Amino acid sequence: MALQAGGNADWWRGAVIYQVYPRSFQDTNSDGLGDLKGITRRLPHIASLGVDAIWLSPFFKSPMADMGYDVSDYCDVDPIFGTLADFDEMMAEAHRLGIKVVIDQVISHTSDRHPWFVESRSSRTNPKADWYVWADPKPDGTAPNNWLSIFGGPGWEWDGVRRQYYQHNFLTSQPDLNFHSSEVQDAVLETVKFWLDRGVDGFRLDTVNYYFCDKQLRSNPPHEPDTSDGGLDAPDTNPYGMQNHLYDKTQPENVGFLKRFRALLDQYEDRTTVGEVGDGARSLKTVAAYTSGDDKLHMCYTFDLLGPEFTAEHIRGCVDAFQKAVTDGWVCWAFSNHDVMRHVSRFALTEEERPVIAKLAISVLAALRGSICLYQGEELGLPEAELAFEDLRDPYGIRFWPAFKGRDGCRTPMPWEAGKAHAGFTSAEKSWLPVPYEQAALSVDTQEGSDSSVLHHYRQTLAFRKSHPALIDGDMSFIDTNHDLLAFTREKGGEKLLFVFNLTRKPAEFRLPAGIALREALAMPGFEAVVSAGSVKLAALDGFCARI
Repeated sequence: MALQAGGNADWWRGAVIYQVYPRSFQDTNSDGLGDLKGITRRLPHIASLGVDAIWLSPFFKSPMADMGYDVSDYCDVDPIFGTLADFDEMMAEAHRLGIKVVIDQVISHTSDRHPWFVESRSSRTNPKADWYVWADPKPDGTAPNNWLSIFGGPGWEWDGVRRQYYQHNFLTSQPDLNFHSSEVQDAVLETVKFWLDRGVDGFRLDTVNYYFCDKQLRSNPPHEPDTSDGGLDAPDTNPYGMQNHLYDKTQPENVGFLKRFRALLDQYEDRTTVGEVGDGARSLKTVAAYTSGDDKLHMCYTFDLLGPEFTAEHIRGCVDAFQKAVTDGWVCWAFSNHDVMRHVSRFALTEEERPVIAKLAISVLAALRGSICLYQGEELGLPEAELAFEDLRDPYGIRFWPAFKGRDGCRTPMPWEAGKAHAGFTSAEKSWLPVPYEQAALSVDTQEGSDSSVLHHYRQTLAFRKSHPALIDGDMSFIDTNHDLLAFTREKGGEKLLFVFNLTRKPAEFRLPAGIALREALAMPGFEAVVSAGSVKLAALDGFCARI
C-alpha cells in the first residue's frame, strides 16, 4: 500500500514518486491534450504500481511557449487542463488512494505575459521595475555580458520600451525574476502558500539553482573540460556548455531564499521539496549546500543518471560521489524524465533487449539509497518516439534540429488501449503529439494480460522495495568487484541485504568476500541467479539479492 496522506513527516525519505506529464497522460474532452480529469480517471493505474506520490509537471495558466514552463498565473489552472475545481477533485482522489501530490514550481522565471513582467517592462520607475533582471547595454549597444540561453543564443533580449536588456536563461519569452528583490521573494512565496493552503504535499522546484544571478553581471569564463565533468546541462551541440557558469546561476544568496522557502513549508505538516540541480561538474557540491541540515530543501536530484551510461562503474561512481559530497542530505534518483531520452532507448542495444533493460533498470533503481522518481510510461518499457520534424512542438528541439531532436520523443501520449485510436489517449481526430505504433503495442491493457510484462515487474519490484525497511532509508555500502558487477549492501536495524547486478551482456560470477555469509536468498522479481560453492552465478543482465 502507498503511504497515507498526512501523519508522517519523513514520508518523502525513500519514497517512490511517479511523474505525470499532464498534456500526455489522458484526454477527457477530446481536444487532443491531456487534462486534470484525465489524471483523476487514471489514478487507479498509478496506485496499482505502489507509489507514494505523484509529481505533476506544470498545469498553471501559460501561453505554452515552453509547454507550461512559462507561467503567466501561478495561482490558476490553464483552461486546457481544466479548472481549480478539477485540481481539487484530482487531489482529493489521490489522497483517498493514499497518494501524495507534488506540483512543479517554476519560479526562476515567468512568462513574458505574466502581469508582473507586463508592468515591469512598462517603465523604469513603476513599482515592479526591478522585479526582473534588467541591465543597460554596453556603449556599442551589445548585451551587458556574454551569458547564454540554454535554448540557444544570447541570454539577453532587448526591450525597446525600457531601452534595456532583460535576462532569460531559456526562451526570450521566459524572463528571469530578480530574486535580489525581497518583494519578488515575498510574491513568489505567496504563490507557494496558495497551493500549500489548498493541500498539496510538496513541490518539485524547477532549475532550483537558477534563482539568483551575479549582482555585478560579470561575464562567465570559458569552460575548461576535465575528468570531473559529468551531468552536463546541455547537449554538446549547444554552445551553452562552452562556458563555466560561475555568474549566471548558483549564487550564494540562493541558500538564504531556500531557508525562507523551508520556513514556510515547516508551518504545514508533512510537506516536502525536491530540487532540480543542473550545475555541471559542481552539481553534487550544490546539492550538498541545498540539502544539508534541516532548514533548506528536503532532497535534490541531478542529471548524473540521466545520461547514456548504464554500467556498474558509472552507477557506483555517481552514488559514491553523492555519499561523499552530501553527508547529511538526501537524493532522488531517476533514469528518465520529461527532459531526456527515455532510458530504455539510451541503455538497450537492440529492440529485443528493451524489456530486459526496462526490468533491470527499475530493479537497480529500487535498490539504491535515496528516493526515486519514475516517469510516466517507463513502467511499460516505452522507448523514445522517433518523430518527424513537422510533428515537433518543443522549441528546444526545433531550434537545434537535426543535431538535437529535443524532448518531444519522451513526451508522447500514454498508450492505454492498443485497439483504440491514439491508443486510448484521446478520441480527438489528432493528438497533440502522435502515438507511435511501437508504443501503442506496449499499452497498459496489453501488458495487464501478461504476467511477464514490464508493468507487472514494476509492481512486483516496488512491492519488494516496500517490504524491506533497509531499502527505504537503510545504509548503503559498496563491495569491490572487477567493475563489471554492481555489488552493495543495504542495512537497517537487524536487516542486512546483499545485492549483485550484472549489467553486462555476458554471464558473470560473483565470489562472496570473506566475512559475508548468505543467510537466505531472496526472490527478487525477475531474476534467476544461483548460488553455488560460495559464489553467485549471474546470467547476462541479471540480478541477485540475499539476506546476509
